[in-house]
Amino acid sequence: MKILIVDDSRAMRRIVQRAIRKAGFKGNEIIEAETGAEALETIQRDKPDLILSDWHMPEMSGLALKEALNARNIDVPFGFITSENSDQMRRTAAAAGANFLLAKPFTPDDMASVLEAIVA
Repeated sequence: MKILIVDDSRAMRRIVQRAIRKAGFKGNEIIEAETGAEALETIQRDKPDLILSDWHMPEMSGLALKEALNARNIDVPFGFITSENSDQMRRTAAAAGANFLLAKPFTPDDMASVLEAIVA
């Protein structure tokens, strides 16, 4: 599986990557993007099987990225990984078509739960 991690923090991209491995999802191809705009180009070029995106990023937010994918009819499993965890954000994410919203901080077990639902 090819997984795109989108986050403006390099350290957070590494944390997400490590959590994916510790969750038992080894051997996946991990690609990265620093902004939503960069991610959009990467998605069109590299065709990932799963997108894990931060919500708040410069240039293009994760929500704007998801909306851009929707507008282009690009249907790839998509999850938000964000520090905010309000009911309103969860509703907004779901309304945009996100498969999940995983709140920071998270554990490898939390990551396993959301990824297993996607892979199953």
